[in-house]
Amino acid sequence: MSVTAPVWLKPIAARVESHLGAFLNDEQARWSKLDSDLGEPIGELARLVGAGGKRLRPAFCELAFVGVGGDEDSKALLEVQTALELLHASALLHDDIIDGSTTRRGEPTAHLRYLAKHRDSNWAGEARRFGEGAVILVGDLAFVYADQMMSNQNQLTKRIWNEMRVELNIGQYLDLIGTAKRERRPDKAERVSRFKSGKYTVERPLYLGASIFAPEQADEFFEQLSAIGLPLGDAFQMRDDILGAFGDQSASRTGKPIGDDLREGKPTPLLALAFERATSSQRDVLNRVGDPTLTSENVLEIQQVIVESGALGMLESRIRSLVDRAVAAINASSLSKPAIERLVELAEFVVARNI
Repeated sequence: MSVTAPVWLKPIAARVESHLGAFLNDEQARWSKLDSDLGEPIGELARLVGAGGKRLRPAFCELAFVGVGGDEDSKALLEVQTALELLHASALLHDDIIDGSTTRRGEPTAHLRYLAKHRDSNWAGEARRFGEGAVILVGDLAFVYADQMMSNQNQLTKRIWNEMRVELNIGQYLDLIGTAKRERRPDKAERVSRFKSGKYTVERPLYLGASIFAPEQADEFFEQLSAIGLPLGDAFQMRDDILGAFGDQSASRTGKPIGDDLREGKPTPLLALAFERATSSQRDVLNRVGDPTLTSENVLEIQQVIVESGALGMLESRIRSLVDRAVAAINASSLSKPAIERLVELAEFVVARNI
């Protein structure tokens, strides 16, 4: 099942995209004056952030901000929302290199675009290394620009921002080493899921929003926001895991080829459940996970085992339970009524989406 994105998400996305677009256009013009080559990496960053995305992190940030009494037209809020999108872009650029991904949002990944430019231009050196090196730098540039957007925030907001960035990197490392070790333990998979994506998608953006307007009430609000953000963040990533294993490439919904997550062998709760419940013969099939040469038929066999083992059904039930917990916490919170209503709507959207 999927649900339509809430209509009020569009104005949030539009404000963030406008601010971000203007900032990157100015930066591209500034550096292009020094050297025409320097406009290209900023242009590549602008292309990625302008290619779509759900803007969920800015939305959660805004709902917490207005929920504790802030004005949605706040400049401080807009700067944090833009910083979140730049940080997300940095993570995506680096993640695509780490995973060896070929598509992002339905288009070739940035490192492959640079690789092709190197080959087409007949430049010296190895095209792959050039492409990956260039995009590591573009990702670093996004990381620096994100920090620049945070420069005027209060000390509490900055501390939350820094902790979130550390958590994101810790989660990415856990994902990397878990993939290498073919990790299938549920507790490990859930830890990866929480730190790689869950906290950084929901809980920390909520914290940031509340801290901008009401730093003196942090203790009161943060406990409530964790009760919302942790279960909802976990559910969000579990939905992503399902999309990664069963996504619909033909509709370009995930922007990734079907089965890519299975070829990469990510340590997800979905796979952990499947291994835990699989028979001996089913484990033989699941042991192919992580093989980059998997054919479409191999992927279909693995998907069938995930379904037949009961793992998919169990994870769907867990997602529903986590969302119910989050919604109960939203309704019990001291946030404003409009913010509560929108958070409930957003909670249902992020776990029922098909993109």
